[in-house]
Amino acid sequence: MAAQVVQCGDCGRKNRVPAIADGVPQCGDCHHPLPWIAEAGDETFGEVVEKATIPVLIDFWAPWCGPCRMVTPMLERLAKEFGGRVKLVKINVDLAPRLAQRFDVQAVPTLMVTHRGEVIARESGAAAEPGLRQWIEGALRKAGEPAQGRGR
Repeated sequence: MAAQVVQCGDCGRKNRVPAIADGVPQCGDCHHPLPWIAEAGDETFGEVVEKATIPVLIDFWAPWCGPCRMVTPMLERLAKEFGGRVKLVKINVDLAPRLAQRFDVQAVPTLMVTHRGEVIARESGAAAEPGLRQWIEGALRKAGEPAQGRGR
């Protein structure tokens, strides 16, 4: 799995963030938490999602889905806002049919928040960014994590 290059929102340094890691990705210079965005499939889900040490926001999507393309930039902004608190994992249902079946994904986009391998929140369909933010904050409260995003 390829690492993603992420620019630190505080100091501007570019950092490599792997899909699988212990702890939470931090900037190599200023140690500020970085957004954690990864992809997973049928074979990598266990390592990428279930072994994560922080709550995971899962985006079940498809490349042919218009609402999915609308939600993606919002989710990426929210991953930055909740850097260090949430890991965003994107799952293409066309490439991961076993996961779509396992989680009974009937429509895309379907969003879930998991914590310690348990689904604690689920939402289907596209929503506006303020609604997504509130939904994530509620899921983080359920997980016992600090919900306040940065820069608000």
